[in-house]
Amino acid sequence: MRRLSGFLGVLLALLCSSAVMAQQSWAPGKVIRIISPFPPGGTSDTIARAMANHLTAALGQSVVVENKPGASTVIAVNELRRSPPDGTTLMYTTTGTTSQLPHLYAKPPFDPFKDFTPIGLVAYNKLVLLAKVNAPYDSVAGLVEYAKKNPGKVNYASFGAGSFPHIVSEALSQQTGISMTHIPYKGGADAARAVMAGEADILFDASVSAIANAAGGRVKLLAVIGPSRIASVPNLPTMAEAGFPGFSEPGLEQLLAPAGMPPELADKMNAALMQAAKTPEVRSILDRGGFDSVYSSPQEHQRIMKKSYDYWGGVIARTGIRLD
Repeated sequence: MRRLSGFLGVLLALLCSSAVMAQQSWAPGKVIRIISPFPPGGTSDTIARAMANHLTAALGQSVVVENKPGASTVIAVNELRRSPPDGTTLMYTTTGTTSQLPHLYAKPPFDPFKDFTPIGLVAYNKLVLLAKVNAPYDSVAGLVEYAKKNPGKVNYASFGAGSFPHIVSEALSQQTGISMTHIPYKGGADAARAVMAGEADILFDASVSAIANAAGGRVKLLAVIGPSRIASVPNLPTMAEAGFPGFSEPGLEQLLAPAGMPPELADKMNAALMQAAKTPEVRSILDRGGFDSVYSSPQEHQRIMKKSYDYWGGVIARTGIRLD
């Protein structure tokens, strides 16, 4: 009995010690950083900051956003990879980082399935195909017909080489057999301004920017990339409805942690993230911007991220776009 009692005492002490370590692994009292791989003021940055405000309340710890743009999000990725998986450093990013960028290099700069711990999806984002106001077409079919009759005369803007708009524009060219000229800009704001100024003819733009600029009469909208229409622009067809299937895969708005985060810690952060995502402020930002809200577990996030990774890998292989 004494041996049994002693064993139980040691076991209890170990369990208590593990519980204390689990609590301490959250690093109470420390500021939690959410790294944003984009410049301040962008759509994803706005969502990340709204999330940070509500995560501060949910977790009882200060949560701040740090912008680390550059190198197609690789600067932010490397910052995350160098950080301990204790919940104090996270990254809010999109499809380009996890699903597209690794496929653009012969030797990928990181592995999204070995270097990250998925925390949860916040929303699906959608690109909108828009054209300059005086373009001689009002639909995707009209654009394709015009481009076929005028080879090389249509140019398209993008957020930069290897960006989401670059990839889908080349996919459209390949699917339809048209020839368009690529004009890469330094980010979405510059690309949108180029179309509004008439320097570029078309752009697959972020939905929130496209909707706002169309409402102001500065561009005209042709179609949506994604599985469904945007609620705030109900008459705008999807690419499939416009007669061009193969453009239904939405983008991901997601929170990631460094590799090796304990599952119980990932679950705790996920619960707080989902709570923040359901607040009226965040829901309003997502609804106005044309996003589809998503509430996922870390496990579901991992599955969806893999599906997205495989899909865009196929698209990029077909287009032949490379960054090295």
